[in-house]
This record gives sequence, structure tokens and C-alpha cells, in this order.
Amino acid sequence: MELVPRTTAPLHATGAVEFVPIAAIAADPAFRLREPGDVSALAASIGRLGQLLPIELRPLPGAGDGPVRYQVVSGFRRLAAVRLLARERVLARVHHRLDEEDAWSLALAQALLGEPLAAAELSALRARLATTRLAPWAEELVEEALVRAPVALELRERFLAFLSGAAAPAEPGPVDEDEAAARAAEETGPTASAAPTAAAEPEPADEGPDEVTPEELAEELATRLSEVNQDLSLAVDAWDELPARARRMILEQARYMAELYPYLSQGRRR
Repeated sequence: MELVPRTTAPLHATGAVEFVPIAAIAADPAFRLREPGDVSALAASIGRLGQLLPIELRPLPGAGDGPVRYQVVSGFRRLAAVRLLARERVLARVHHRLDEEDAWSLALAQALLGEPLAAAELSALRARLATTRLAPWAEELVEEALVRAPVALELRERFLAFLSGAAAPAEPGPVDEDEAAARAAEETGPTASAAPTAAAEPEPADEGPDEVTPEELAEELATRLSEVNQDLSLAVDAWDELPARARRMILEQARYMAELYPYLSQGRRR
């Protein structure tokens, strides 16, 4: 998506930093992108070093007359940490004129361009933006942040199983009772009342899984990786035509291979 360049400075660039009473800040989650979670470490840092970064506030829309109430645009974790320290004021940048678009720009900037949200949080944010259409320009940024999000442990294990040639477990499906009964009859053989016509041949002993030597494993793995690299070269040529979800899945796998490279080059993963 091509972004239209601005011709004026965003209104949030005019905010002034000041101390704001925490009691004047409304419990409004409109711009909260994730739950604050455990902020004890952040509170300990603020307690030792002070609050180094202000939170971002704007007047609460529709608050009416009376004392000014503020809405948090960014900095929910810092606010929670300051509250944990039982302080009465928080360092904040107050934006007295901030429309919805600029407010969302401010709220999304750190999450998408700085430290990305987790994959589940990004997926929830993508669904929220698609439903509300509050910031359509951020959809591509969300997709890019999903690529940078940490690879889930389950995905890593599936990828390692793929590289080692292990078959994926079959999905359970509906059971056909007639087919199951016929299979059971074949497995149990003739009933006790029927006379056997011939001696049954002994079943071959279960020899267990085929053993693979390190040389065979390395050769097979190199062959599979070579085939994958050939497919990747084809995907690069048609990259722009691939669906966004498919591109993201390919990038996740490629990034995990890059993460494995230092361990492989040193001999083994520790």
C-alpha cells in the first residue's frame, strides 16, 4: 500500500511534557494494544532511575465540562508501573489537539516499528483494525511485524520434523463401524468354532524403526534442503504474486533456518 506523504506536521508533535495527576487519567482502553501484564521490573527501574519516557495523553473525548480528564494514547505499561509505585503524578506528553488518525499513529508506532507485539497480539490487532477500519494504513505494517514476531515453539518443532523427514501425525476422522468390524475380524482370524484349514504362518518379529546412520541422515537432509532452496528460488521470482499469508509463512520458516545457522556452524545446538 502506498502512503500519501503529509504536508503538515502531525498534531502530536506539538505536545508539551508535564506532570499530570494520575487521578485525572480516565480508565479508557481505546488505544490499549495489549494487557499491561507484570510491570514489577519496569516499576523497579522507574523507582531507581525515574520515569525516562513520558506517556502520551490527550483530553478525553466527550468528557464535557468540569475538570479536564485525559485519555491514554500510548504508555499503558508505564502508567501501570507508576501506579504500582503508588505515585500521584505521572510524566506525560499532553496533546491538546489530537485527532483519531494521529492518535492511532502515535499508539501504533512503537508496537509496530519498535518492539513488535507477540504474534497472537498482532493477529488480534489485525482483526480489530480490519473490523473498525480505524487505521487502514497500518495493515501492511502489521503484516511486517508478524514476520518479525518470535517463532512459536510448536512451529519450530514442526519445521525440525519436516527437515528430518518425520511424517506428521494423521488427523483422527469419523469411524465407519462396518469397516471397523470387518478389520477386527481380519485381525482376529477365524472364530473358535471353525476348524483351522492350515497352520498359520508366524508373524514376522517387529524389528522397530529403521536405523539411519549419521552419514545417511546428513545426505538425506542436504538433499531435502537443496530441493527446498530450489523451490525458494522459484518463489522469489513470483514473490509479488504470492498471497500475503503465504509470504509470511515462508519468511517465518526462512528466518528460523537463519536462526539455526550459528548453531549448525558451531557443531550442535546447546
